[in-house]
Parts: sequence; C-alpha cells; structure tokens
Amino acid sequence: MDLNTITEVRRPADAAAITEWEKSYAWLAGGTWLFSEPQIDTQTLIDLESLKWPSLTPSKDGLEIAATCKVVELDRFVEKVPPEWTAAPLFRECCRSFLASFKIWNEATVGGNICMSLPAGPMISLTTALEGVCMLWPRHGKPREVAVIDFVIGNHRNVLEPGELLRSIRLPASALRKSYAFRRFTLTHLGRSEALIIGTRCPEEGRFLLTITAATVRPFQLSFKNTPPADELKRAIDDTVPFSLYLDDVHGSPAHRKNLTYYFAEQIRRELST
Repeated sequence: MDLNTITEVRRPADAAAITEWEKSYAWLAGGTWLFSEPQIDTQTLIDLESLKWPSLTPSKDGLEIAATCKVVELDRFVEKVPPEWTAAPLFRECCRSFLASFKIWNEATVGGNICMSLPAGPMISLTTALEGVCMLWPRHGKPREVAVIDFVIGNHRNVLEPGELLRSIRLPASALRKSYAFRRFTLTHLGRSEALIIGTRCPEEGRFLLTITAATVRPFQLSFKNTPPADELKRAIDDTVPFSLYLDDVHGSPAHRKNLTYYFAEQIRRELST
C-alpha cells in the first residue's frame, strides 16, 4: 500500500543520529505491517536497513538475532547451527507458523513480529520459549535488557517507550542445547494460531519449561525443577493463567483455547518425559 502521508524517509548510519522523537515518526524494518494499512499519523519513516546490523551472530554464549533479521534468514540458519544446539529446529517450526506466504518471509523481520506484540506472533513464541532477552535502545539513556517473556504485556502492547528501538534478541546457549516439543492448532491449514505451546527440557538438570502463546493475550511461562505429574501441570496452568487472559476472537473462544492449552501441555509433558 502507498503511504500518502509520508513526507520524509531517513536513512541514518547510526541509530544515535535520531536524537529526538516525534509522534509522526516510525521505525521501518521489513514494513510488512507498516505498508499493509494506512498510517495516517505517520509522516517520517526511519529505515533500519541503513544500519547494516549483522542478522545472526552465533558464539559460544548463544545466538544474537538482530531485530532486522529476516524470517527467511532465520529459517535457513537451521542448516548452519552447531550440532549441540538441539533446539535449533524450533526456528523452522516457528517460521512456518506465520499467517503469511514465503514471499512475506523475505521482508518480514524477527524484531518486527516481536514489536507488533500480537498473541499469535510466532517469533514471540520462539524467543520466549528459548529464554530470549531483548536489547532495547532508548532515545535518551543507557541501553536496557528485558526478557521476551516480560517484553510483551498484552494484545498489541509491549514495554517500548516512544522512540525506543529493539536492537536484538539474545538466545542463551543453555536454552539452545535443550530438547523441545512443539504443538500448534489452527482452524485452517495455513490459518492464524489459536494456540502455540512449546515445552523445553534441560538434558542435564531435567528442568522443564512450558511456554503458552497464541491462546493468551500475552506469553506465559511455567517452570518446574523436573517434569511434573499431569495433575500438577494442569493445576499450575490454572494458577498462572487467569481465564480472563485467554484470547477471545474469531479464531477461537477463551474456553476452547484453555482446553487446547491443557491438551497440548499434557502431550508435551509426556513427550519430554521419555
């Protein structure tokens, strides 16, 4: 879509060059949402491509994913990961959970999906499950780190301040070495996720982590020292996720989403217990 309110496109060499922030400004990454509907209050786009951040930076400590990393780059990266990163195939599972064609993958960014903060955002599911930490750059002040689980606070709501920029998401090597189980439900084959549940388990310590997304307005995470019994897991879901925070829209009712969460959580528990 043409954005006929835009009067300026800025391409800074460094994010620090944007010293002031106006309500009419918007960061531009892939632009797959920005150009999908009128932006009547936006007059200036600030193109992040000009910053030339490396998309993916692996190290012994884990993986840094630039906010500008394309979804297609993350999908292809699975073929290059160290063999000990047993959770890396989860990248591909989540990339294939977009309500979008492969054409969108070539423009859509990991950071853009996280910053949209929609319940069904699969990059939120991925980075939350793998214990990701966001590096945020405010317009004034020092950079700050926020865990992805705390970054998204509601449906289309997050902790970003005006003008604040998501620079990257860091996934720790310890999370990438875990075993995982993935479950997703949609009303149609290529539809929006009604529930996307991921479990991970540490092979050395046995720690079990269940991440609930898409079914709820924001991510929820349950942590156990070891894989819990079925009744304990179900009780923990009830204690952690208020019924009022299950999403209610055309893709599913709160009651259905809650039942899917129980159903998939038990499947995941059994899979990771073996």
